[in-house]
Amino acid sequence: MEFIQQLVNGISLGSIYALIALGYTMVYGIVKLINFAHGDVFMVGSFIGFYSITYLHLGFFPALLLSMLVCAIFGMLIERIAYKPLRNATRIAALITAIGVSLFIEYGMVYIRGAQPDAYPRNVLPNKTFDIFGVSISSQSILILVTSIALMIILQVIVHKTKTGKAMRAVSHDAEAAKLMGINVDRTISATFAIGSALAGAAGVIFGIYYIKIEPLMGMIPGIKAFVAAVLGGIGIIPGAMVGGILLGVIEAIVSAFGFSLWRDGVAFVVLILILIFRPSGIFGKNMKEKV
Repeated sequence: MEFIQQLVNGISLGSIYALIALGYTMVYGIVKLINFAHGDVFMVGSFIGFYSITYLHLGFFPALLLSMLVCAIFGMLIERIAYKPLRNATRIAALITAIGVSLFIEYGMVYIRGAQPDAYPRNVLPNKTFDIFGVSISSQSILILVTSIALMIILQVIVHKTKTGKAMRAVSHDAEAAKLMGINVDRTISATFAIGSALAGAAGVIFGIYYIKIEPLMGMIPGIKAFVAAVLGGIGIIPGAMVGGILLGVIEAIVSAFGFSLWRDGVAFVVLILILIFRPSGIFGKNMKEKV
């Protein structure tokens, strides 16, 4: 029963990784950039949710929506200021810039509010416990999982059914051809950053509700793990990020269930090494032949 309990916990954690991983995979799919500042957008979203609940006295869903809105604008600003001028630069220049933006956000937050942690109120969501076949499942975990899945479904609808989603897929496939067909590539890239950052903001609020404690450097480890989840599923592939995130959460939970909880952070990197050795394209990825 302890194993099943950990599995339930792993799925809840994995859904948070999946929401962050979606931002990584969407941005990479369109501009081939690993946005290492994405984990810090998640951190900013968590703090926006915290201040919304604590000082504006908003409920969970209004705080979630406000966090998503602010993070969407924040993501667009990051893209416009830091990444757009480097659109045609080398990959290494964009990568170093992403790391610089990440550190700037982290220590900018430390400068603004200090390094001390904050704690989400415990009564934001009703927390009843259901005992199902000896496994304790909290109503909070169920609501968090349902919210995460709903956001992933909304993303799929946006990508496959809307004009913006079609433009995103066209730019991802061939940006030059998309531009010739009248698609505004810059606007499409901004929309991609906005959607990915909004999902990271939602993940930040969900993380705060679930784990209570938040602090300015909290985005680093979940951000890297979400990147591992995106690679695991197949970077640039949206369903891959969802599956990779949940799978990574379950793997961490299984490691904890076997009594190796101190190793759970290290397991993500073991998974990354194994996937790069045995299946570099990820679970959903396809090996592409390139002419040299």
